Amino acid sequence: MLEFMTLPDNVLPPVAPYSHAVRAGDFLFVTGQLAEDPATGKVVKGSIEEQTRRVMDNLALVLDHGGSGFNRVVMARIFVTDFRYYEVVNTIYQSYFGQSPQPSRTTVGVTALAGYGDVEIDLIAYCGE
Repeated sequence: MLEFMTLPDNVLPPVAPYSHAVRAGDFLFVTGQLAEDPATGKVVKGSIEEQTRRVMDNLALVLDHGGSGFNRVVMARIFVTDFRYYEVVNTIYQSYFGQSPQPSRTTVGVTALAGYGDVEIDLIAYCGE
């Protein structure tokens, strides 16, 4: 069974043709999130700390809408435009998982991201019993 999820109107309006998440069986595949303002969908430029918090907050919105949470994430992929941001992004990212077991993860350095953001994160979460 596939379920394509888009958040309710006016919450993280998609800026391209995609679903916020797709549930396939017991897994929720969450589209990469940038530091988008949830009301406008525009990428908010700011410090890497501000961008990373906004990305994680956006991921929380999508996970919640999909009936999951950070404690159910099994895989994360982080894309950064500058590896000098690695430690800052890592610290903020980890704070959202708390003491839960940490998911598997890949971090990739890229030359650019959509909307000229500096960090993007996508997730796979388990939604089974």
